[in-house]
Amino acid sequence: MLEQNNTIWPFIAFAIIVFALIGIMIGLSYALGERHHEKATDEPYESGIPPTGDARLRFSSSFYLIAMFFVIFDLDAAFIMLWAVSFRELGLPGYIGIVIFIAILMVLLVYELSIGALDFGPNGKRILKYKNKLK
Repeated sequence: MLEQNNTIWPFIAFAIIVFALIGIMIGLSYALGERHHEKATDEPYESGIPPTGDARLRFSSSFYLIAMFFVIFDLDAAFIMLWAVSFRELGLPGYIGIVIFIAILMVLLVYELSIGALDFGPNGKRILKYKNKLK
């Protein structure tokens, strides 16, 4: 038990030093910082361009659908890269598994294309019509 107390003191000293440094930095920034409140103080700075409009924009639901597709396919790409790294260790069962996985992805992609979920053009409203049919 005595040995354990000897090994913990560096961590306690480190924590004390860290908290002291944080306190010193916050105190110095408060003491040395400027105190002014002008019209432009609370406005966001956008690369020298004056802000226009409101930051609260309404996005259509198709935007979120596209974002979800991106996340899904991005994670799938990471999964396939991990499989490629361990290709030799997985052998034939791993190869069959990834073929089934990619086949399911292809079926999903064909389905998304058929309902128009990946249309970015002016006819991209087809997905909304399809969703309304399901209701």
